[in-house]
Amino acid sequence: MESFTPRLVRTGGAPLYRQLYAYIVREITAGTLAAGERLPSKRRLAADLQVSVSTVETAYQMLAAEGYVQARARSGFTVCRIERLAAPERPVPALPAEAPDPHGRWRYDFATGSVDTALFPFKTWARLQRETLTAHPELLNHGPRQGDMALRAAIAKHLHAYRGVVCAPEQVVVGAGIEYLVGLLARLFSESMFAVENPGYARTARVLQNNGVRTVFVPVDEHGMQVDALAQSGAQLAYVTPSHQFPTGATMPVARRTALLRWAREAPERYVIEDDYDSEFRYDTRPIPSLQGLDGAGRVIYVSTFSKSVAPSMRIGYMVLPVPLLQRYREEYSLYSSTVSRFEQQILCRFLEEGHFARHLNRLRGAYRARRDALLEALYEAFGRNGVTVRGSHTGLHLLATLPGGKTEAQLMQAAAECGVHVNGLSSYYMEHPETCPPATVVLGFSELDEADLRAAVALLKTAWR
Repeated sequence: MESFTPRLVRTGGAPLYRQLYAYIVREITAGTLAAGERLPSKRRLAADLQVSVSTVETAYQMLAAEGYVQARARSGFTVCRIERLAAPERPVPALPAEAPDPHGRWRYDFATGSVDTALFPFKTWARLQRETLTAHPELLNHGPRQGDMALRAAIAKHLHAYRGVVCAPEQVVVGAGIEYLVGLLARLFSESMFAVENPGYARTARVLQNNGVRTVFVPVDEHGMQVDALAQSGAQLAYVTPSHQFPTGATMPVARRTALLRWAREAPERYVIEDDYDSEFRYDTRPIPSLQGLDGAGRVIYVSTFSKSVAPSMRIGYMVLPVPLLQRYREEYSLYSSTVSRFEQQILCRFLEEGHFARHLNRLRGAYRARRDALLEALYEAFGRNGVTVRGSHTGLHLLATLPGGKTEAQLMQAAAECGVHVNGLSSYYMEHPETCPPATVVLGFSELDEADLRAAVALLKTAWR
């Protein structure tokens, strides 16, 4: 081809070389420039378009780098053969709409997965962050795959003091949230079957299933997972929340804990995964030591997170592996890097070591105890002691409320929604046999609402449910 006649925008447009490049690409893809056809020489085209030779050279080199043309010695640039894609037989589907963010949709939301951001220790965290960023440039590089040793040591010390967990820092694995850590365990035990509480935390079951492992749902009663049903399930691993069963709020007594540990010891490759998700918040009774602290045979994998005690979005969780599993874990994940920023690890480490976390927990317990009390007072005032049955209020950040007034769970939720209040029905946490769910029972989380909002929300529920 002797020359081109593109319209080049001299002012206010894209760079001239990019305009020329885009024009030639369109000509090639449209078939106007055929395979093997020579492009005009750089000097000839530069003179015709009144641009510099370097402009044409840059455009041609971009075309050559992307395979539209090829340079041949003493022959200039020729067009490459490019097969045109046939039109798709079916139209490309429209992008599916993302689920709307429920946050902000409701006037009052008794959600269980959020915290009150006003309680976050902004000043202390900001100071630690500034000091860490300026004093530790080495944190820009990769660190230990299980997490920085200083943080793991601080976590091990905290767990021993507050939860009776017996472990060395080498047993701690830091990861980006419980879902990530459960995914690691799923692949570590890919040939095994996992037992999950029913009702329970649906996300855990989904993570396990998404990782291709078999799951079975085992019923819980007022003492937690039923060990007899677990023994009959054929599972090798049991995922439990013994300190505050989610969502029923049951605390597993020592007799049930002993039976569960006995089940784990009766066969090789049996383990209990203890999710201690909100054990920091106990109001009316002394803290119950962890299940891991009772285990002397290395059959409990302890997992927890800082989501409830610091912030959900920071995605800092951890697990404590029994010593017999450590080598197996390291062989399987020897090439995996830690999924938590080393800067956040160091900030959290100092937050723990310098006593800020202990003071922060005391502040949170006081605030959440006051909110729990305000919610209970408002419920009993609105419905009477005989008009509402409350369970699981002794610990954690949610409770169950049963309204024996003739309305179904669905009717309670619908009536609440119509007045701008969001509540979850207990049956939504059943993965199997929802018909066994106690009737007319809702789950009320109180961590995100302050005392005034809790009273106002219950006042609306009183109108809606009566």
